[in-house]
Amino acid sequence: MTSQRQALRRSRRDRVVAGVCGGLGEFFGVSAFWFRLAFLIALIPGGVPGILVYLIMVLIVPNE
Repeated sequence: MTSQRQALRRSRRDRVVAGVCGGLGEFFGVSAFWFRLAFLIALIPGGVPGILVYLIMVLIVPNE
């Protein structure tokens, strides 16, 4: 049995800002809530780590 993995894409259905967390959730088979929580926690130490990673992913990861 061969399983074909989907490419990482920003979600159009599960989106709050740009669909990055929804796309990560679909790609890894985990609720997008956990990725949103991780980005929120990354914002706590000053904001730059979370915002920077999120913006890079918005630019690199294509839409669905």
